[in-house]
Amino acid sequence: MSQETHFQNPPTIDSVAAARWNQWPHAQSPWLHEEIGRRMQERLAWIKLQPKSWLDWQPVSGGLQAHRLVQAHYPKAQAYVMESSPVRQALAKQALQPALWRRVLAQNTPSWGMPNAASMEMVWANMGLHLTAHPQELLQIWYKSLAPHGFLMFSCLGPDTLKELTQIHAEQGWSLPTHDFTDMHDWGDMLVQAGFAEPVMDMERIQLTYNSPQAFVGELRQLGRNLRIDRFAGLRGKKWHEQFQSNLRRLSPNPSQEPLRITVEVIFGHAIKPLPRTKMTAQSEVSLQDMRDILRQPRG
Repeated sequence: MSQETHFQNPPTIDSVAAARWNQWPHAQSPWLHEEIGRRMQERLAWIKLQPKSWLDWQPVSGGLQAHRLVQAHYPKAQAYVMESSPVRQALAKQALQPALWRRVLAQNTPSWGMPNAASMEMVWANMGLHLTAHPQELLQIWYKSLAPHGFLMFSCLGPDTLKELTQIHAEQGWSLPTHDFTDMHDWGDMLVQAGFAEPVMDMERIQLTYNSPQAFVGELRQLGRNLRIDRFAGLRGKKWHEQFQSNLRRLSPNPSQEPLRITVEVIFGHAIKPLPRTKMTAQSEVSLQDMRDILRQPRG
C-alpha cells in the first residue's frame, strides 16, 4: 500500500454546514449519544490494556455522562478533553470539572485541550465521525495523538439510519433528509489507510419509538442536521409540513394505538496504533566468511 494518504470529503456532506453544526453548543448531550456511549463503555471490558492516559473527543456532543463512565472504568487514568470551540470547552468544564476539594487533591481532574503527540493510550470518540466533512483527516489526528500500542474506540451512525424517513422522502420526490452514512467495512478500510492495525468493527440496529411526529422531529434537531450538499435550500411551507407529518404517521403500525418506529444503525469501531515499521535498506552486506558458512550448510 502506498505511504501517501489522500484525503477525500464524503461526496454528500456540505463542509460548511458540518463546520457550523460542529460549533453548535448543546445545553446537554443527546440522550441517544449517552446510550450509545454506555454501550461502547461496556466494550472496554474486552480490552486488556489499562491506559494511563486517554483523550475524550468532543464529549459535549458525544456524551458527558459517557465520559464519567469511562473515567470510572479507568479511575487512575489521566483524562484529556478536546472540544471544537471555546464555548463548548467551557460547557465541558462546567459539567466535568470536579469539586474544588477534589481538584486540590488532584483526583480525576481532566486536562483541557489537545495533548502532546503520541502521548495518549486511548482515544475515545463517541458519535462524531459521521458528522465530519473530513473523516480521514480526523482519523489521522487521532492516530498521531496515540502512543504505539494505544487504541481508538469510536462509534458513529451507519447506512440504515432513518431508512424509513429516507423512503418517505424518496416516494414523495423530496430531497433526501440526510447525507449518506458510511458502511462499517469502509470505515475499516479507512482505519488501515490511516495507519491503524487490527480494526474490529461491530454494528447494532436500534429501533426507536415516538408517540408523535412532533416528538420525533424534536429529537432529530438535537441529534444533528441534514448536512447533505444538495439539501433543499429554501424554507418549507405549512402545507408541506402537514403532508410531512401525515407521512410520518405511516411509520406506526397502528397510528391510533402504537408509536412511530424509526431505525438507527450504530457502528462501533476499535483499532490499535502499531509500532513503527523498521525500514529495510536497499542492499545488505555479508562477509566472505559468513557467505562460506551459509554455503556449507546442508540444504533442506
